Order: sequence, then C-alpha cells, then structure tokens
Amino acid sequence: MKKDNLLIEIGTEELPPKSLKALSESFADGISQGLKQAELDFQSIKIFATPRRLAVLVMQLQEQQQDKVVEKRGPSIEVAFNDQGEPTKAAIGWAKSNGIDVEQAERLTTDKGAWLLHKAEVKGQQLDSLLPDIVASSLKQLPIPRPMRWGESEAEFIRPVHTLTLIYGTRLIDAEIMDTPSSRHIKGHRFHSPKGFQLEKADDYEALLRQHYVVADQEQRKTTIENAVNTLADELNGQVQPDPELFEEVSALVEWPIALQAEFDKSFLTVPKEPLIVTMKDDQRYFPVENQQGELLPSFIFITNIESKDPAQIIAGNEKVVRPRLADAQFFFETDKKLSLETRLDSLDNVLFQKQLGSVKDKAERISLLAAVIANQLQTSEEDAKRAGLLSKADLVSEMVLEFPETQGVMGKHYALNDGESETVANAIEQHYWPRFSGDKLPDSDVACAVALADKLDTLVGIFGIGQTPKGDRDPFALRRAALGLIRIVVEKQLNLDLHTLITSAREQFGPRLSNQTVQDDVFNFIMSRFRPWYQEQGVAVDVIKAVSARAPSRPADFDARIQAVSSFKGLEAAESLTAANKRVSNLVSKSELSLTGTINHDLLCEPQEQTLAAKIGEVEKSCEPELAVGNYTGALTRMASLKDDIDAFFDHVMVNAEDAKIKENRLNLLHRLRQMFLNVADISLLQ
Repeated sequence: MKKDNLLIEIGTEELPPKSLKALSESFADGISQGLKQAELDFQSIKIFATPRRLAVLVMQLQEQQQDKVVEKRGPSIEVAFNDQGEPTKAAIGWAKSNGIDVEQAERLTTDKGAWLLHKAEVKGQQLDSLLPDIVASSLKQLPIPRPMRWGESEAEFIRPVHTLTLIYGTRLIDAEIMDTPSSRHIKGHRFHSPKGFQLEKADDYEALLRQHYVVADQEQRKTTIENAVNTLADELNGQVQPDPELFEEVSALVEWPIALQAEFDKSFLTVPKEPLIVTMKDDQRYFPVENQQGELLPSFIFITNIESKDPAQIIAGNEKVVRPRLADAQFFFETDKKLSLETRLDSLDNVLFQKQLGSVKDKAERISLLAAVIANQLQTSEEDAKRAGLLSKADLVSEMVLEFPETQGVMGKHYALNDGESETVANAIEQHYWPRFSGDKLPDSDVACAVALADKLDTLVGIFGIGQTPKGDRDPFALRRAALGLIRIVVEKQLNLDLHTLITSAREQFGPRLSNQTVQDDVFNFIMSRFRPWYQEQGVAVDVIKAVSARAPSRPADFDARIQAVSSFKGLEAAESLTAANKRVSNLVSKSELSLTGTINHDLLCEPQEQTLAAKIGEVEKSCEPELAVGNYTGALTRMASLKDDIDAFFDHVMVNAEDAKIKENRLNLLHRLRQMFLNVADISLLQ
C-alpha cells in the first residue's frame, strides 16, 4: 500500500505568542489521534509553528485504510426461524439491513448457542475522504478560551484563518475547513516575502519557507535566538540570565529572528536593576545584559523580525522606545526615597488583605509579632525579625511597586537600606516572599526564615480560620504554595521547629477574628498533606511516605529524617521479612481485645525463641535510645533490622495464641513492645 508524507498547514493572522507552543502541540496531538482512530498508519509527526501558522508534517502516512472483514451477528437460530423452518420477520429484517437474503447468512455456533452471521467485506476509505474531518476535529479541540469570528464567516478560531494547505506527497487534497478552501498557497515572511509561494511537494515545505524568510520550527528559532543573544552578550563581556519563558515567547513573535544590541543612558543605572529588568523584559521583550558580578550594563539585546539593510535605524527606534520606560522607573525610585518604609505603614491600613482578617497593616503587625516568636525558637535576633516583619509589606504602597508589582520585596530591601535599616532586616524584607515558585531559592538567614515562615503561617491560619479552604483548582490565596514553601524552608534549612507550636503561635495573633474552632488541626493536616506530592516529585516511594505519615511527626525536619531512614531501610536485605513480620504483628495486636502495655513477664517465657527475642529486644531498645534521641533514624532502623532472624524464629516455633491466657497475653505484650520499637521511627507494616 502506498505511503507518503502529508503536509497540513493552517495559515492565520498573528497567533498569541504565549499560547503558540501549546496550540501547536495540541494540534499535532489531535492529528495523531485522529489518524490512529481512522486506522491510518504513519511513522512520525513533525511540528511547525510560527506567529502566522500551525502546521504538521506526517511522515510515511498510508494513503488508504486496510480492507477488512466485519462480522455482524444476527438473531439466534431459535428466533430466526419458526417451527416450519421458515425465516421470521426478525431474520428477514436483519438480512435486508445487511444487503443479503437469509439463505446467504452463515451460522455462528458457540457453547452458548447458534446465531445467524454475516461477514461483510469493508473497503478501506481513502485519505482524501477522511482527512477533512480529522483536521476539523483537531482544530476544535485546541485549548482556545475565547474563539473569534471574522468577516461574514460562521467559523470560529483563535485568530482569522486565511489559508489551508493539505498536500499528500505532491497531490493537493481538496477540502474546505473554517470556510477556507485548500490550496497550494503558502504565506512567506510578511515583509520579505509578502506574496508567498506555491507548494508542489509536502517534503519541500520547511526548506522553501526558509528561502522565503520563515524558520518554521519554533524550537529552531528559539535555539537561534539563544545562541545569537549569548554571542552578543559575550561581545559585551557580559551575560544574559537564563529565562526560558522569555526566549520561548520571543521565538513565538518572530519568523526570521535577527539579534541586535542597543544601549541606554548610564544615568538609569542609579536605579536598582530589578525594575529596569522588569520593564525591559515584560514591556519590550528585551534581554538585559549583566556583567560577571551580576551588575546591570547599560546595554540590552533585542530580536527583530526583519533583516534590515540599515539596522542602526531599528536600534535607534528601540532605544527611543525604552527610554521613557526607564525614565519612569527612575522617577518612581527617586520619589519613593523621599518617604521611609515606616511612614508608609499607615497607608497599608487602606489596603485590604481580607475582609474578615483586616488590612495589610494588620497582617504586617501579626507577621512582626510571630516572626519574633519564631526567631526566639531559632535563637536568632528577635528584634531584627520583628522589625523586618513590620516593614515587610510597606513597599506595596510605593510608586515603584504599584507600577511594577513584580518588584515587591526587592524594592522593600532597597528602600530599607536607603532608610538606614540593617542589611539583615533589608534582606529579610526581600526574602520573606521566598520561595516564590517550585524550585525557587530559600531565605538566606534565620531572621529571613522567621519572617518568611510568619508570613506563610499567617495566611494559612487566617484563611483556614474563616473557613475558606482550597477546593479543587480554586486556591485564591495560594495556600498550597504557602504550605509547600513552609515545608521547604524548615526541611531544607534543617530548622528545629514544631508545626503544632508554630500554628498555635500564629493562631494567637488573630485574637477573636477567627470563627473556625478546629483551625489548628485543619492547618496541621493541610500542611502534612503537602508532604506527599513534594516527596513524590523527588522520587520517594508512596509506601515510604505513608509509613512516616502514619506517625504524623510534627517537626518537618524530623519528618524528612524519617523519610530518608525508611527509604534506606527498604534497601536492606532484611527489609522484606521485617515488613511482613510487622504486618503480622500489627494484625495480631490490633485484633487483641487485651489492654497491652508492652510489659514482659520473663517468668512466662516458655520457649527458647521467645526468650531470645525478648532479650534481643531489650538490647536493641537500649542501643537505639541514643540514635533516636539525636534523630538518627537510619542508625536506629539498622539496629532494629538485626532482629530479623530472631523474629523469624519466633513465628516459626512459637504459638502466639496459646491456650494459657497469661502466656498468650505475655506473648502479645512482647509483640506489642516490638511494634512500638519500630513505631518510634515509622509504621513499617505499611511498606509494600
């Protein structure tokens, strides 16, 4: 059967740059699924996407479906014929629907009976008849939140569609999709090749587009942009910080990327670099350049979509455009410096945090008091933590942050230093938002950690305290992110803090504002629930997480130590046997109606195996005490693992449910004590 390559292109007006990758991948996935459902075999699919097109090249696609035989079962023989052996209406109707006479039907006989059967030969359909519906369906399932209409057409899409091209090998497939007929016309670059070209062969698509100043592969454009930007930065003895999202967005804005370097007035460097970088990146999609020390240079790199004969004109135009934006940032900075952060606190009273929880000023005061409490537990400066907490939100009412919200925190640091605050306080103001996203850096100092934890706890306890818990995808106060950030800070910084204590301290700051009487338990359980997805992302087995979670250790750093220990324990040779033994012990103890204390009467130990196990348990308990005291759970479990042979011998030779009630109770107490020893670390019985 013939196989060839198929080119599908949808030519549009400029597509949303931040959606281009998702649109192109979804389109390719829809085409792939449609071809598979149509039982059309193909080798692979290559994706193309530019601001003005979505396209795929399907490699080695078969031209026609395979012919096949379809078996159609009819009524049973008892129903198909009457007592005289004549066909019934049911049989005649079924035969007619299949285009045959009853006499032409075959018989299907199984152990459950016999039925009429017709084997119909179905001719495979041609690609030409199947493809239009496949493409149309693929376009309909694209992630488009708000489709639009254009002209007098009833068609809806994310942007107006101007061209449709469906070429199989060298053959144009006739179709009309989105009120657009298929043709060989392919748009070239808007300025370098406005007339476009006629595509005769699917395989020529990418190469011909390049001749017409279009790099069709978005990943290629992205790589080209990255290389060109880094080359220009090297020539300036500088560097461009990695920003995958910006590189991807810029690659979705141009079809023929050309990198150029421009400059701005050095006087703007008196402004902190962060707002300058924000305005260059977010407003203009420029790439700021820094030196090796991380200081901003008076240069930037930008990508143009035109290969100009006079690039100086383009450079001058971009320098002119960026100047007023940088001047705004400079003006805001100089204006903001006239007021200290402390004098801005009263303005925070006019900014609502949450109706029932008060203003942002109320929140800052709570953070201040709670940060001091946490700093005391961390044995760091309560005064610095309290001061940083109080000023942590003051920059929200500054001109700079109102204009550039992304600079909150970092501008607070700069303004604090300008006010004469200590570096410790200034850094804590910036870092109390950290970590801002998955994988982000953590606060540097214990003071900064105290303020960051106070901010996150205040939000968690406050919102849970008024009953507004996250539901489904709705999490307007980012409580999941706050909980995960809290966990990361305490675990990765190895801070000896207890969740119950932290939550109680946070609850106290709200006074009578909170209506939820179970807020402390709710917040604790919510934070504990975030451990599982966090550890799963790190590759920790679910059963290990369950084993530790069952003990609900309230110190996150301690939780992590147990996770590491149980993960290591699973790799021991004795782990499987000990896990099975723990399951057996757990079942025996849980089913017992006796009040077990773990106290062993050695006079009632009759069998040598139970005598040995009791003695060994005592020895291991004693040797584990110092390990457990310092949180060396790996060492403790390793010592417990030495009991494997003695536990196996016990179950092989000792009957737990002895006829003598006292002996039975004594043996159950022995097992209870064994289980409690393992439970000092985790519930090993939950391991798989």
